[in-house]
Amino acid sequence: MAFPYPYIGPYSPYNNLPIEPQYYQPSRFVISTLTLGITTLVTTSINHNYVIGQEVRLLIPSAYGSYQLNEKTGFVIQIPASNQVVVNIDSINSNAFNASPSYGPTPPQIVAIGDVNTGQTNTGRTGNTTYVPGSFINISPN
Repeated sequence: MAFPYPYIGPYSPYNNLPIEPQYYQPSRFVISTLTLGITTLVTTSINHNYVIGQEVRLLIPSAYGSYQLNEKTGFVIQIPASNQVVVNIDSINSNAFNASPSYGPTPPQIVAIGDVNTGQTNTGRTGNTTYVPGSFINISPN
């Protein structure tokens, strides 16, 4: 009896289960306040899952002030509270942050970014993972 595949062994789908993207969402949090300075203290509206060393990007629409920080990237250097992070972004010369503008359909956000250069990668037979710490939230039902 001929086997339908050129080799005998486990099938890839059973050993390499696909990632179910509907169970992971990017770590994106709404910014409620910014404290400007040599480093920037970001307070989020809910608790975040960032870790020290996590690379993040600020997305600040112009209606919220501090538009100079829009698209700026930096690293989390301190976590003073479960809804606060200090990032190494110099914001001394930025305009004041306006938490309640009269118009602003898109809220200001802090978003985890990075690539395999900023996260753990395969280290041999053990620890075979590739991830960027704090970049995704597992929302799977299991």
